[in-house]
Amino acid sequence: MSSLTEQIKAPIAREMAEFEPKFRASMQTRVLLLDKIMNYIVRRKGKQMRPMFVFLSAGVCGNISESTFRGASLIELLHTATLVHDDVVDDAHLRRGFFSVNALWKNKIAVLVGDFLLSRGLILSVENREYELLRIVSEAVREMSEGELLQMEKARQLDVSEDIYFEVIRKKTASLISACCAIGAASVQASKDIVDKMHSIGSNIGMAFQIKDDLFDYGDEKVGKPLGIDIRERKVTLPLIHALSKVSWLEKRRIMGLVRNAEVKPKNINEVVRFVREQGGIEYATGVMNRFRDLAVEQLSTLPDSPHRHSLRLMIDYTISRNK
Repeated sequence: MSSLTEQIKAPIAREMAEFEPKFRASMQTRVLLLDKIMNYIVRRKGKQMRPMFVFLSAGVCGNISESTFRGASLIELLHTATLVHDDVVDDAHLRRGFFSVNALWKNKIAVLVGDFLLSRGLILSVENREYELLRIVSEAVREMSEGELLQMEKARQLDVSEDIYFEVIRKKTASLISACCAIGAASVQASKDIVDKMHSIGSNIGMAFQIKDDLFDYGDEKVGKPLGIDIRERKVTLPLIHALSKVSWLEKRRIMGLVRNAEVKPKNINEVVRFVREQGGIEYATGVMNRFRDLAVEQLSTLPDSPHRHSLRLMIDYTISRNK
């Protein structure tokens, strides 16, 4: 994404450069162990897509302000806390090629670190009377928790319809990106209608983003996440849901049996992947992903033209063109 990143960041390059020290400051603590862990977390940050969504959305709707910086910090604190907690839940020892917090400092400390990050976000909001930003983020936290639990419940039963799948990814993934876009708009005092529109744009971007992520499970092992990782974890996603809808009850039962045993029988993964490809699951999910992308682009086009809007459009395209 290197050259594309520079194009996307162009209208917010100054703000992104200023954001990092502000974000570091929001994570500072006098507890030596916590400070050491915070420095470790900051050093291994990713592409910073979420702050970019906040700043670009703010620029689309008005003039970027100090409130926008606080909103971006709030989102990053929330997102980082959820990643730390997710690694504990999943017993994951790696995150973006680095050891996870729980791998280095054990689960108890990792849970407390996640709680600390959430509390920093609360304090940042309350001290600056950013109650609307706090409301938006709190709603996203609620939805993300519900989405994760709903997915766990359905993974046990292996009973997922398209409607349930869309509900899971809307809550689990799209809610955070929609919060980014809504916070950007709210931070520049945009009207409720505009904040709601940006929230909807972010939701559609998030839906497309997650479907793209789910498609990696059926793609090239050299690109994105390892082939079949969702199948191994018994996560039933859109390509498989559609493929199952095309076959008889007996064939559906056979395939679900393969998924149930994929963790202990790796050869099952290749058979499920082959089944999904043969039944047109990849093409169907790609079409749905493109429809969500097109909805976001159509909504964005109703807002005033600007360099920020152009960059946000590039971000939308990136969500479905990325290879990891």
